[in-house]
Amino acid sequence: MTDTARARKLADRIRVVVAETLQRRIKDPRLGYVTITDTRVTGDLREATVFYTVYGDDEERAASAAALESAKGVLRSEVGRQTGVRFTPTLAFVADALPDNARTIDDLLAKARAADEEVRKTATDAQYAGEADPYRKPSDDDDDEVDQDDDEGGPASA
Repeated sequence: MTDTARARKLADRIRVVVAETLQRRIKDPRLGYVTITDTRVTGDLREATVFYTVYGDDEERAASAAALESAKGVLRSEVGRQTGVRFTPTLAFVADALPDNARTIDDLLAKARAADEEVRKTATDAQYAGEADPYRKPSDDDDDEVDQDDDEGGPASA
C-alpha cells in the first residue's frame, strides 16, 4: 500500500535539498538562474521528478538542462545523504511549462482587455439607428376605438 503523505513529505524534502545543493555546491558555469518549482515522487518512492524553470532565453535553458543532467549523480547522492531513506530515488529533471502557460494566458487576457476597451469606446460614441425609443406607442385615435369597444361590449361598427 502506498503512503501518499510520505511521498509528499519526501518530495518536499527532495525539492529543498536539490535547491540548496544547486545554490551551494554545484559550480557549473552552464547553470543559469534555475528555480526548482515542484517535485513529485512515485508511490513506491523509487523515482522523483524535479520540475524547474530557468530565467533566460532558449540557449540558457538548454545549457541549464545539460548542467542539471551532468550534476544528477551529485544531487542524488546529496538527496540520499540528507533524507535517510533506504533507497535513494532516481532523479529526472523536467522543464516546467508553467511560466510559458502563464505568459500565454497573460497575453490572451491583454488581448481580451484591448477588445473590451475597443467595444466600450465604440459604444460610447454610438447613436441610435432610429429613434431613441424604438417601441410603438398607441396613438390617440386607437385609444378612442378601444374606449368605444368597451362601452358597447363588442366591436365598433362603422
